[in-house]
Amino acid sequence: QVQLVESGGGLVQAGGSLRLSCAASGRTISTYAMGWFRQAPGKEREFVASISWTGGTTSHANFVRGRFTISRDNAKNTVYLQMNSLKPEDTAVYYCARSKVRTVATATGQYDYWGQGTQVTVSS
Repeated sequence: QVQLVESGGGLVQAGGSLRLSCAASGRTISTYAMGWFRQAPGKEREFVASISWTGGTTSHANFVRGRFTISRDNAKNTVYLQMNSLKPEDTAVYYCARSKVRTVATATGQYDYWGQGTQVTVSS
């Protein structure tokens, strides 16, 4: 079993920044790709970013590219999402997840462990 706990969410004004963290416990995440997803009220969960098991490859959704950056520290069993230039439309619950594979993955079905999520609210 893997437990994932997200932190770092909160209320921020448009144009501001937040850094989300996802701390893993239980089994290691260091040999798996990791991802961030988000879900706004009334919408489906959508892919935000993914990082390979070594951290050497990343993928970001078009709507966050250039603003958000995913990274990981395998020694700390932690994954991060740096979010800059936040917009009101970024408001959502953000989830981290462990992939079933080592390479970047963009579909929810490619992930087997999920955190409980952290709320990010961006005011205009």
